[in-house]
Amino acid sequence: MSAPTVTMRGRSLFFRLTMREKQLQRRLSRSLEQVESRLAECTAQATDPRVAEIAGHLVAAGGKRMRPLLTLLGAEFGDPQAMGVIEAAVVSELVHTASLYHDDVMDAALIRHGAASVNARWNNTVAVRGGNWLLAKAAQLSAELDVAAPSLQARTCERLVRGQMQELTGPARPEGALSHYFGVISDKSASLISFSLKLGALQAGAHAQVCDALAEYGEQLGVAFQISDDLLDVTSSSELSGKEQGKDLAVGVASLPVLLALADDDPRGDELRTLLADPSGTQGHAHSRALALLQESPAMDRARAIMNGHLDKARSVLAELPAGPPRRALDTLCDFVASRSQ
Repeated sequence: MSAPTVTMRGRSLFFRLTMREKQLQRRLSRSLEQVESRLAECTAQATDPRVAEIAGHLVAAGGKRMRPLLTLLGAEFGDPQAMGVIEAAVVSELVHTASLYHDDVMDAALIRHGAASVNARWNNTVAVRGGNWLLAKAAQLSAELDVAAPSLQARTCERLVRGQMQELTGPARPEGALSHYFGVISDKSASLISFSLKLGALQAGAHAQVCDALAEYGEQLGVAFQISDDLLDVTSSSELSGKEQGKDLAVGVASLPVLLALADDDPRGDELRTLLADPSGTQGHAHSRALALLQESPAMDRARAIMNGHLDKARSVLAELPAGPPRRALDTLCDFVASRSQ
């Protein structure tokens, strides 16, 4: 059996979820290889070679391929060999990749999946248009799937845009910062994970109750996953995370650790508030100091506790699903999210 052609982090995730489920591992591996080939075909199909290069940039860079893997795992609760399951997994990755193109413009990110972001290699306009092309391609594929697939994708894209707009505008009141944060990550991150799982189950003909349970599991897992990303932004090097360390802090993204640390009534909280109040407070030495304050802050442990609370909710939803290798793999995914930011 050959491993899916994704990055080392992606292979690590895949094998971690399936290491005790050899039949499931073989089946998913074959399917992921088909997904990878289909992704390359989709981006190469652009009539303009420049569009093909731009649209295929992050696809070729790889990644964890977590969303297609979740789509395939969702399909395991129905008929995983059903027609259109591979295309459903491709749709989930195209929508995810499009969201990264747009996010990187908003965040002025330079690195994604260990490679130059599209906006850094070309420019913001090219990145936005490239993301739009990927969404259009996903919609084209979705139209050929289950009758409910286009509507499900449209609602997910609506949530993605709403989350991006909320992130841009910020909370209406300072005291609403935490509720605003959870609204943003629910729409920007959890929606895609929920979508991927439900789309796979839907295409595989799973029962409606199973589809809904997988969607709710995805919502809870997605929130936890974004919090773990927030923690990784503070704790992990660029080599490990595939993006710049402290990037959220540098561009003023109010991650959960930052929000919790700013509320601390102690000298570290005071210093961090002073640094972040200065427009230059997240550059150079000041950025390093702000990062160090966050790493030492009890806010990190509080953020982990909130993350674990959402993982507990995800596991409780899993208990409603049929027992077997797919459910065990999704339970292992909760363990992975809990451990990745330690």
